[in-house]
Amino acid sequence: MNRFFEDAFNLFKPFTPFYTEETLPVTAWTPLCDIYETEKEIVLKVELPEVKKENVHITLENNMLFLRGERHFTQETERENYHRVERSYGEFMRSFMLPATVDPNKINATFKEGLLTITLPKRADAMPKQIEVKLN
Repeated sequence: MNRFFEDAFNLFKPFTPFYTEETLPVTAWTPLCDIYETEKEIVLKVELPEVKKENVHITLENNMLFLRGERHFTQETERENYHRVERSYGEFMRSFMLPATVDPNKINATFKEGLLTITLPKRADAMPKQIEVKLN
């Protein structure tokens, strides 16, 4: 809160960087996720920009899908040259309770350009069936 008031009242002072060694942006964070459903599957799309594939781990246990990983802070620029660091770095973890309709043996995950797509196919016996009505 102090920083807020300092920034508000010091608008015309010379600029000083917000980034210091004490404020290294390595904390737990939560990646954004979209979930949608079609007739045959449930799809999760998780934003993981600048996360390497080898730093992403997906496990399934007792109808719970666990997604964990880490985004590392890389120093491509000298620390003193940063003006602001707003993106979060460090470990992340998400968990999702899967419905009984999902076939756990057919789950598929792809990772492309920072987007993790997890496809959860529905079991054949869980899909809607059309029942024909006959006239007598």
